[in-house]
Amino acid sequence: MSESTQPAEHPLRQPVMDALATVFDPEVPVNIVDFGLVYGLEITDDAVVKVTMSLTSPSCPAAKDIPIDCENKIKAIDGVEDVEISIVWDPAWGPEMISPEGRKKLGMD
Repeated sequence: MSESTQPAEHPLRQPVMDALATVFDPEVPVNIVDFGLVYGLEITDDAVVKVTMSLTSPSCPAAKDIPIDCENKIKAIDGVEDVEISIVWDPAWGPEMISPEGRKKLGMD
């Protein structure tokens, strides 16, 4: 197993974040990054992208589609060798995780 690179230093970090920002829950007009669903991003030296994320609830109607959409969009980035999406429920997602930009889009500010 290779040692991982700090995400901020890896040249794939911004393209991956940009790709994730194009993924939406069909019920929410805010992308998953601004909605606070992306908890972590690791990119290994072997260009394996590991995303740790959550969903609003285990019963989310798009629970199967959102991770697949993330994986497909990240795999389309030049230089990405593989993608691993991990869905976690701890910590549980809450509205306090929505970014200022997301809050603005939702009319929460």
